[in-house]
Amino acid sequence: MRLTDTAAVSAGPRLDTPRDVDAFDVLGLVQPTAATRLNVGLLPLLAEADLLDSPATWGSVTTRAGAFRLEPVRPGRDLPLLTRWMNDPEVAAYWELDGPAAVTAAHLRSQLDGDGESIPCLGLLDGTPMSYWEIYRADLDPLSRHYPARPHDTGIHLLIGDGTNRGRGLGTALLRAVTDLVLGNRPRCTRVVAEPDIRNTPSVSAFLSSGFRCHAEIDLPEKRAALMVRERALRNLL
Repeated sequence: MRLTDTAAVSAGPRLDTPRDVDAFDVLGLVQPTAATRLNVGLLPLLAEADLLDSPATWGSVTTRAGAFRLEPVRPGRDLPLLTRWMNDPEVAAYWELDGPAAVTAAHLRSQLDGDGESIPCLGLLDGTPMSYWEIYRADLDPLSRHYPARPHDTGIHLLIGDGTNRGRGLGTALLRAVTDLVLGNRPRCTRVVAEPDIRNTPSVSAFLSSGFRCHAEIDLPEKRAALMVRERALRNLL
């Protein structure tokens, strides 16, 4: 479980100072303009691109409940909402991130300050944030020590934030939507994996109903989990 917002980036002198203009003239290079100069806000997308093919650009998918899309978390904007969700007793029982905002912030920061192997995202249904997702490279994660991982295996963690959206089959629809987004936008990924707590029977049931199969029960440091796998080859059959 994890998350990301970029810290301030210092990359040396500004390119629009006279000193920099002279340097570009001397080297015969095209001076960058406001339109071409790298925007710090794009850095998270660039970091994601190599490892997870930029979830921010995956677009939306239509579900029976509406249009669904993923949007990378911005702690400055999203921390209060995520903290409230983490303090829901049903969520806290499995995520164990209840407490002050600093607890959720540290969890997010561990992902945001990483190398792009895990991207924390909000799940938006018809534009409204209603779920939290972590899209991660399972083959590069400690999870890979507990099962025969394949290159580019993509893992997911999720929670549905509002209790009114639980218990009515919405999780199944969203799991199918997100795995379709992963497989549709990550051509190198041949399967999506997850490891819900074996005690969380509603979660395990939702995975099974959305096209995943339980490959094994595995002992992880913090839980006994059901290893759930959805294969690209079976995408249109299950």
